[in-house]
Amino acid sequence: MSLLESIKKFKPLNQQEACDKERMIAYMAKNENCLSRENDTAHFTASMWTVNRERTKTLMVYHNIYNSWSWIGGHADGEEDLRSVAMGELKEETGVKNAVLLSPEIFSLEILTVDGHVRKGIYVPSHLHMNVTYFAQAEENQELIVNSAENQGVKWWPLEDALKVSTEPWMVEWVYKKLVERSRL
Repeated sequence: MSLLESIKKFKPLNQQEACDKERMIAYMAKNENCLSRENDTAHFTASMWTVNRERTKTLMVYHNIYNSWSWIGGHADGEEDLRSVAMGELKEETGVKNAVLLSPEIFSLEILTVDGHVRKGIYVPSHLHMNVTYFAQAEENQELIVNSAENQGVKWWPLEDALKVSTEPWMVEWVYKKLVERSRL
């Protein structure tokens, strides 16, 4: 199934997801390069919301650019299989080797604003991430590795604490709260 078909099939949990779903579908129809960072207005990214077996904790990284504890994810960079992108980012950013995708379906959708910043010495202008999130499970006892190019820390947090440790109010209110809620379904 194509990314567009997966997004069309996705059942929104709330108004934010319903609005973002429609905007993503419309944007894909008009922008062939929406999977590439070369589209500096908006492009697709993939995230992984990772929980332990009991679904009481989530794995987060302390993100270098956002200076906050956050979920795990990265850019599509031309790849349409965003499940694979999200799983690759989970391994790359945390060292987790044995994670299991809990569903092949999209777990959540969100359009995220990204403020201008410097990455690898080059200014990246403000833009949008059309983000697709997937849901995985991993064992807490796996060795975690900090990828210093991406983050400053990797840690399992109780689900309630994931809402407290992020310093990004919009992410907490509109993204992490719904992910915590969905984790318990």
